[in-house]
Amino acid sequence: MKDYIIRATAGDGQVRAFAATTAHLVEKARELHDTSPVATAALGRLLTAGAMMGSMLKNETDLLTLQIKGDGGLGGITVTANVKAEVKGYVDYPQAMLPPKNGKLDVGGALGIGILNVIKDMGLKEPYVGQTILQTGEIAEDLTYYFATSEQVPSSVGLGVLMNKDNTVSCAGGFIVQVMPFVTDETLNKLEENIKKLSPVTSMLDSGDTPQQILEKVLDGLSMEVTDTMPTEFCCNCSRGRIEKAIVSIGKKEIKEMIDEGKEVEVKCHFCNTSYKFQVEELKEILKHAKGERVG
Repeated sequence: MKDYIIRATAGDGQVRAFAATTAHLVEKARELHDTSPVATAALGRLLTAGAMMGSMLKNETDLLTLQIKGDGGLGGITVTANVKAEVKGYVDYPQAMLPPKNGKLDVGGALGIGILNVIKDMGLKEPYVGQTILQTGEIAEDLTYYFATSEQVPSSVGLGVLMNKDNTVSCAGGFIVQVMPFVTDETLNKLEENIKKLSPVTSMLDSGDTPQQILEKVLDGLSMEVTDTMPTEFCCNCSRGRIEKAIVSIGKKEIKEMIDEGKEVEVKCHFCNTSYKFQVEELKEILKHAKGERVG
């Protein structure tokens, strides 16, 4: 089964909910970046959240970026997603290792003290930027806090990545549940009661629960209605043309220095590790374009 997200409402529109299964896209990220188990768990959680939050965007061209910067071994994580729930991301130090804490991968310890940035580029003059201090570094709690403080939307976020013994991804996924401003106390109490009883996301996924079954537990007794199912995947839109534009943007002087060195230049995409090589002759062509752009 490929990765997908379901969207649902409950309580006559008082609650909206999202749940995802993301094992394939998290495994792809692990392969591309050769991440350690704790880095896989951290990146996988943020990719899962990014996919669901991306699906909340309104327009085709909207772009979401989730960025964590911490003082732990991982350094930071960057994830971007679009409205189609196409997501990509990377960890600053993918090989960072940390001993388990209470038998679990210590994502909070690996991220340390830091901040979470949520950037939404919706085609306006300035992107929306929300920033909060990391509460636990476990990511789900940090996003729950972000939604409550920056967007004033009471939410509950659950995320999980379970690894196999050979360090591949066994299962991954999560949920986001949000209440509308007109939510009744009765609905809110029922929701809180359900969430308190929930098993960890990895336990539910490992026992075979689908995203729909996870939401049925979260929204038990609140007449849930599934409104949409959509695929989600790790997808990088880098290309040789985009990398050329990036080289142009560094400036004529720097490009000329590369040419004078007389060696081929290798540029790697942060998000998918694809390598692009440019020979000296190609750099000369790029320099011509750079000059043309400045003149034009």
